[in-house]
Amino acid sequence: MPVSKGFLDFVVEQLDGCGPIVTKRMFGGVGIYSADVFFAIVANDVLYLKADDETREEFERAGCAPFTPYPGKPASMQYYAVPVSVLEDADELVAWGRKAIAAAVRASTSTRRRRPFER
Repeated sequence: MPVSKGFLDFVVEQLDGCGPIVTKRMFGGVGIYSADVFFAIVANDVLYLKADDETREEFERAGCAPFTPYPGKPASMQYYAVPVSVLEDADELVAWGRKAIAAAVRASTSTRRRRPFER
């Protein structure tokens, strides 16, 4: 899952309107955070944004492919590739990025609300 510096720099610049962007290398790709919220992945020079039940349909309508970190196995994470037309339009990408941040926040909130298994 190599990531070129030029592509990563471009993505970070395009996402500038999403707040303070931090990148972290992980598993051959790069995780993208806004503050402490992990909302995007770059792998093989493709940007993937976090999706959930509220936003997944928009990605699917746009023909976006899900992130599949392990070839031949179903995707286990809810991240979808960003269309090139969105990637190249900073304002549009920021709008999609903000939706991905909101999806990531919803996911972390619902995880924290879960109770441990009770007997």
